[in-house]
Amino acid sequence: MERELQQKIIDNPKLYLHLKQNSAWIKQLNRDPRSIKQFEEAMKDLYKEHATDKMNEVLDNIDLISSFLNAMK
Repeated sequence: MERELQQKIIDNPKLYLHLKQNSAWIKQLNRDPRSIKQFEEAMKDLYKEHATDKMNEVLDNIDLISSFLNAMK
């Protein structure tokens, strides 16, 4: 695996954890370092790091607060 790619994975704790849990990616990244994009997407899917996931979480929190305030009336 290329040094830059290794450092990028080590610097990002979620990428590192995902690599430890899914060791098949090591072989894939060794063969094709450009597959880092696919690896990052797989990590984002697992840890719900997409912008849409974050927006949904914010909306859920707003709904929860709204429900709580309505219950207090």
